[in-house]
Amino acid sequence: MTDFSDLLKADNQQPARSIHLIENKGFDAWLSTQPDKVRAIVAAQRFKGKAGEQAILPGDGLPGDGNDWSVVAGVASKEALGPWCLARLAETLPEGSYRLAEGTPGAAALGWLTAQYRFDRYRKDDAPAGPRVLLTGGVAQIDPTVQLAKAVALVRDLVNTPAADMGPPDLEAAVEKVAKPFGAIVSVTRGDALEQGFPMIHAVGKAADKSFAPRLIELTWGDPSHPRITLVGKGICFDSGGLDIKPSSGMRLMKKDMGGAAHALGLARLVMAARLPVRLHLLIAAAENAISGNAFRPGDILRTRKGLTVEIGNTDAEGRLVLGDALTRAGEEKPDLLIDFATLTGAARVAVGPDLPALFTNDDGLAADMAAIGAQIDDPTWRLPLWDAYADMLKSDVADINNAGEGGFAGAITAALFLKRFVPDDTPWLHLDTFAWRPSNKPGRPKGGEALGMRATFSLLQQRYGKDG
Repeated sequence: MTDFSDLLKADNQQPARSIHLIENKGFDAWLSTQPDKVRAIVAAQRFKGKAGEQAILPGDGLPGDGNDWSVVAGVASKEALGPWCLARLAETLPEGSYRLAEGTPGAAALGWLTAQYRFDRYRKDDAPAGPRVLLTGGVAQIDPTVQLAKAVALVRDLVNTPAADMGPPDLEAAVEKVAKPFGAIVSVTRGDALEQGFPMIHAVGKAADKSFAPRLIELTWGDPSHPRITLVGKGICFDSGGLDIKPSSGMRLMKKDMGGAAHALGLARLVMAARLPVRLHLLIAAAENAISGNAFRPGDILRTRKGLTVEIGNTDAEGRLVLGDALTRAGEEKPDLLIDFATLTGAARVAVGPDLPALFTNDDGLAADMAAIGAQIDDPTWRLPLWDAYADMLKSDVADINNAGEGGFAGAITAALFLKRFVPDDTPWLHLDTFAWRPSNKPGRPKGGEALGMRATFSLLQQRYGKDG
């Protein structure tokens, strides 16, 4: 994982280059105060003060002193810096230390850090860029920002890792690694105990090679007397579609089908690092949806931990099956709040695209809070309805419920309604159907695995359960 701890430091007036921020509306006034050589250099670099633009300014040092320079960058607002407004600088500036000429970076420090994320497990850059260090007077925000960047990087690393190296045992190892420094307890259910206690997780994962055997991974942390917060993640480490096999184009990115587990684990890490006064319970249903002679079949009827029976309408709707058993286990502990993350449906991507996790909840207050927080910190989600009238689409003639609705209508909603059957009626619940992937580069957000909705959910938990909440 990229080491962010040395990229954001307290400003003790150590040597550093200045970054001057300017809004487009103030560009002409700023330019009119600059000497001729600055205006000429700015014009040569075609800098107009627009957000995302930047230019190098000469300093007042001795002639030929190539080290005497500063930076001017355009931002949408100097008063309310967003998380990504300095990210392009961190990607393109030379190695060295920098500080804002005025004010502190605030939220923009996160983008400065995540812009320097690299997934280099399988390659070695010929000439890796040196660190770009940002100095800040906001010392109290250094550690929280670094922790956010570490959680984002954790999600990216897990999702970017190919399935051969990120199977159920690797997810288990990742949970153990996160748990250790915080003294969290990890327990794992597999084998016969999984088949008896979590039959849907077992059914989905039983066709995989024994080295990739399915399991339920649980982590607990915190004072049992504090409110119980439960996080559930879909950990399908690779999804072939099962016997209802995906086309090759649909299978290409299925290493990311454990993205929900990655989000839940990243959020758990944030909760523990912030020492929120909660009793944390993390559950990851880890399996590979493979194809072999013992794979579960269309038309099979599965029993569940809850006691319901599920007719399999489509083996490619497997994520909701493993989540059903995990949500049942979560509800047995009567949590104060239950949150699940899953790369669950293509229908959600059709509805809201790759950047917006579809959010479902049985609590209007939670929905309003998530909308407000997401807009504030630029980690948006978009609420879709738990429209109970569509539950008829999941009816089965031979079982309590079918796992796949007929006709292809409202796929994200029917998937959420399936999960709802496994959530206690009196438990506040958030379900995030997230893509966990960025299809193209943006400043601070490279193409590949991505945390979408995790920061907003953490801010919600801080708001509700923080020491000042």
